[in-house]
Amino acid sequence: MKREKYYEDLIPLVGKKNEIIGFEKKEKIHAEGLLHSAVSVFIFNFENNLMLQKRSSIKYHSSLLWTNTCCSHPRKNESVLKAAHRCLIEEMGFDCFLEKKFSFTYHGFLSNGLIENELDHVFVGYYEKSPIINFKEVDNWKWISLNELIKNIHIYPNSYTIWLKIIVRDYLNQLKRI
Repeated sequence: MKREKYYEDLIPLVGKKNEIIGFEKKEKIHAEGLLHSAVSVFIFNFENNLMLQKRSSIKYHSSLLWTNTCCSHPRKNESVLKAAHRCLIEEMGFDCFLEKKFSFTYHGFLSNGLIENELDHVFVGYYEKSPIINFKEVDNWKWISLNELIKNIHIYPNSYTIWLKIIVRDYLNQLKRI
């Protein structure tokens, strides 16, 4: 069992062409700013509102910030699609069809001295019901229109995660309906 848990904690380190070049624990990755693989999931309802989550207060970075529906890192020997479904189930309590829309790389500094350096794989899905949130991962959630989200990020930029702000600023047109 210990061995399985150890592998769950290992996150793929990636090269510039998305090739896996090794594995490391997420705490070291974020402390040193190592380029690694991540997933971001955006769930819309059929009115085209986005399900946002407010990250839990016990998260070791970006706690109590609003972000996309869920986000995580693939584990060793786990595809990015499986990681996206796992995180949706673990954080929001449901699963649905997901389509990969795009990937992008970003680098940024977090308020607690940690560093994000991710190759982020972005998935989109549709769901109409309310989630059953995991309070270890999520403090709150809401539906929001994209126009309202853009306005709120402009007015309250410190209330949102760095990756959500980048996606909204640079890739919003790629989050189109499936």
